[in-house]
Amino acid sequence: METTHKHNAIILRLEKVKKYFPIRRGFFQHTVGWVKAVDGVSFDIEQGKTMGLVGESGCGKSTVARLILKLLETDDGNIIFKGRNIGRFSEKEMKPFRKEVQIIFQDPFGSLNPRMTVGQCIEEGIRILGVKRASARKERLENLLNMVGMSYDSADRYPHEFSGGQRQRIGIARALSVEPSLIVCDEPVSALDVSIQAQIINLLKDLQDQLGLSYLFISHDLNIVGYLCDTISVMYNGSIMESASSEDIFNHPYHPYTKSLLSAVPDPNKKWDVTLSLEQRYESDAVYDGCKHQKKCPWVEKQCRKNPIDFVQVEANHFVRCWKTKKSDLKVI
Repeated sequence: METTHKHNAIILRLEKVKKYFPIRRGFFQHTVGWVKAVDGVSFDIEQGKTMGLVGESGCGKSTVARLILKLLETDDGNIIFKGRNIGRFSEKEMKPFRKEVQIIFQDPFGSLNPRMTVGQCIEEGIRILGVKRASARKERLENLLNMVGMSYDSADRYPHEFSGGQRQRIGIARALSVEPSLIVCDEPVSALDVSIQAQIINLLKDLQDQLGLSYLFISHDLNIVGYLCDTISVMYNGSIMESASSEDIFNHPYHPYTKSLLSAVPDPNKKWDVTLSLEQRYESDAVYDGCKHQKKCPWVEKQCRKNPIDFVQVEANHFVRCWKTKKSDLKVI
């Protein structure tokens, strides 16, 4: 669903998306349970904006990325791209979608074919785009390399001849080769040195300004997410715990998990200091209904273990999955 104003147009919307993986045991591999990797995730990404998806390792962030790219099929819910449900796309409709949505991987070396030169890797996308003349492909290749801060001389070299930061620039150029409108960035700087991280982040911002790109930026580094992203969704154990603008998440967090993440950020001026005792965090191995964060929450109460926790609106465009923020004037969604 798109609004009439371009700056508010929703390019991607997830509606209660679920993905469960079976747990199998025994000789006959009977299903004895389910891992709820993604459990009712909903969020929007506006055209030309960046949404950050943050959370600890194993919370389901990368599974969300794979569902958006249709590398995995959803078990339930809808993924809507430019007003169309991608779950209903035919094989023919998937081809233009693949060009519209690209990914930048965490490991730049593993994402590049070591048997192909940099020019060949990027030129694949240019061919897919439909550029047939060799001179036009060469010009496009040179422009892409220059756009990401690489010289055209690098086109004849192989990925192993470059540093990690240079390989990530090549990966970005390859993603841009098919002229996408949305790029999924799956921990794109976590394997790089800090100084190189800053260069790649600034490059992504510059490209967004030039090309009007939209990003889903997946990371566990809140400092980077706070700098790059317009909105942030905090994910824990397959569910979104809190969603708001970047400024609101950092200045007015509500959920105890968000506060605990912010307390771990190295910042001498940080406002949040959440101390979790071992007794409170790991008080029992029993499986409860209710809030998924109950075992690690310092403020857990009986009600947290009983009922499903609603996503409530605490402020304009600020949503939290915690009953303690729920008041009579709050909107449950």
